[in-house]
Amino acid sequence: MEDAARGARDAASTLAPAHVRRLEDLGDDAAGTVGHKAANLGLLVRRGFPVPDGVLVTAGEPEEALPDRVSEALSVLGEGPLAVRSSAIAEDLGDASFAGQYETVLGVSGPSAVLDAVRRVRQSAHDERVVAYRRAHGPEGQEGVAVLLQRMVTSEVSGVAFTANPLTGARQETVVTATRGLGEVLVDGEAAGEQWVVRGDHALRDRRAPTAVLTEEQALAVAELARRVQAVFDDVPQDIEWAFAGGRLHLLQARPMTALPDPVRWESPLPGGWTRNFRIGEWLPEPVTPLCDTWLLARMEARYAQVSRERLGVYPPLPLHVTINGWYFHSPLGSGGLRPMLGIVRRPRILWALVRSRRPDVGERVVWARETSHWRDELLPRYRALVERRSADVESADDVGLSAIIDEVADAAGEYLQSISSVGGYAWKVEGVLADFYARHLRPTLGGSHQTLVSGLEQPRALDPHAIQSLDWFRPTAGELGIPGGVPRAHAALVEERRRAEEACRGALAPKQRADFDRILALAQKYARIREEQVPDLTLGWPLMRRALARLGESCVRRGVIGHAEDVYFLEREELFADESRASSVAERRTLWARNRKLCPPLLVGTLPRLVQKMQDDAFAPMREPAERRPGMLEGMPASAGRATGVARVILDLADTDRLAAGEVLVTSATTPAWTPLFARAAAVVTDGGSLAAHASLVAREYGIPAVVAVGDATQRISDGQRVTVDGGAGLVEVHTT
Repeated sequence: MEDAARGARDAASTLAPAHVRRLEDLGDDAAGTVGHKAANLGLLVRRGFPVPDGVLVTAGEPEEALPDRVSEALSVLGEGPLAVRSSAIAEDLGDASFAGQYETVLGVSGPSAVLDAVRRVRQSAHDERVVAYRRAHGPEGQEGVAVLLQRMVTSEVSGVAFTANPLTGARQETVVTATRGLGEVLVDGEAAGEQWVVRGDHALRDRRAPTAVLTEEQALAVAELARRVQAVFDDVPQDIEWAFAGGRLHLLQARPMTALPDPVRWESPLPGGWTRNFRIGEWLPEPVTPLCDTWLLARMEARYAQVSRERLGVYPPLPLHVTINGWYFHSPLGSGGLRPMLGIVRRPRILWALVRSRRPDVGERVVWARETSHWRDELLPRYRALVERRSADVESADDVGLSAIIDEVADAAGEYLQSISSVGGYAWKVEGVLADFYARHLRPTLGGSHQTLVSGLEQPRALDPHAIQSLDWFRPTAGELGIPGGVPRAHAALVEERRRAEEACRGALAPKQRADFDRILALAQKYARIREEQVPDLTLGWPLMRRALARLGESCVRRGVIGHAEDVYFLEREELFADESRASSVAERRTLWARNRKLCPPLLVGTLPRLVQKMQDDAFAPMREPAERRPGMLEGMPASAGRATGVARVILDLADTDRLAAGEVLVTSATTPAWTPLFARAAAVVTDGGSLAAHASLVAREYGIPAVVAVGDATQRISDGQRVTVDGGAGLVEVHTT
């Protein structure tokens, strides 16, 4: 194909006037007279790339010579239709692209129309927007504009491609954006288009157009073309424009990418292993805002550590988390390795309860019955009373008083979080014992998963007004959003399914094993119910804290610290009482937060201690049903048993949940209580993060739908609209290609 194109150009060149500058005739030093855009295309033509034929009107041509130059160009290219574009001397530089600044005229035919288009392009060099851009970015003294005339490509599909991710800087990703018809609507920002992210030989459609634009094969072909262009220009990341016409892929333009961020690195500032999907991380499906990080999380974790020392003898050294590219990562041991656990040696009853892990009834008698009573009889009533009492003070409190309210509620939430990690964590440990018993004594005979035995224990709880979409107080609560509760699935059917599973297990066991099974099952079901009851009330204080923060934001606006009250979330704690404006810092932080929100963070940064990693591996192994693993399958944690096949709906924002139709598979970064109504519609749930104790795991069991959590990058590897099969017992997701 490229040889044929070269032959056609050679034939045309024998007929062209000697002083007409064709793309293929441009030398390596041509940029000074024809601009970098044309010079780059000339090099690509000589390398055999499928660039439409083009002729240059150089920057130095006087106005009176333009009619002759246009006539000469048309003798080479024909009457049209043509595309008439700028190729300014200062355009398409590595640090100044001038993208979209100069005039472009498409589909022009005939001498008069082409001459008018050439004049319009040249005149656009004096437009206000170009002059302003040149002052800010362009080199001094390079104002000349050559004009490139090319045969028009009447494209069925066209677009742009970047050989590095322009948001994250990832050099291993090529981002392809496409639209039907001409690609100028993308370049000019008039349409968003369909977007693909290509990694190696895998293409993922991560933004859909109303109707499909590219096939996966076409997206891969565009990415391969873009990478070949990059190789020509010494591997400098490139921004290309392309088009498909008559089934053939054309290269329309190539320029170096500008303002490309450094590649994102996931490195912890502290030693040890730091996880995304543990404890608070399960409640933070996006980067944390500065005020949440420096105030709420810091306060909660300080109180959490204090109560852990007082009640369990565990001494986790602060900080318990780090933020990497804005994302929260937690260490179960803090920054002190295994040393924090040594305090348990001074608490022999707790140590005994942990050592006898295969006898969870011992642990309950020694520790967790007491901890459960403390939560239900003391901690929860005290938390509720605090929120009710301090709610009456918000409207009358001054800034210092508002800060005190938030401190008190954050402390209470930190103490409540410690109780969840203790009592709710024990529920997970008991379930692990049940899973191990099932794997050793029942799965060989009955198959399946232990998860059916701890599913459908309670009718799904009505959505609380304090249910959140993120632990970060930046996001409104369910009560503020007016989110209606979901329609629960037939709870009686889940109860009956669990009852039949229990009877089948008892029938398959000898009397001694049956007694052990009943003891473990009763305890696992008891603490699963407690966990489901306990977890939703962690955020009782969030509506109150958001009201207090709204008033603090208004105060900051009056003092000129920020421009809008909602900007308060992008201040740091110590900046709340500043005397000077922080508007520029807030704007920078908002931009960075939005950029980081598009990242897909890893589940683990650093390395966990070998003992901790082994404990995790040993605990998870019996929870997974045996299953055939085929190439391309995604693997995560088995969170809720069952299999379901349906259309994947990738949703990253609660505002987009109307897109999920009944019977579709919800694919998201993580779910929190405000997402609960979606479980009534979903056939299954798949999340990037989370754990067996996370919201998605618990609620999926209540609704009786399969769930796989902690896949890591499901939202990056599953395209919206693809058909998938979710195996919640095995923790596998199969993506169907047809």
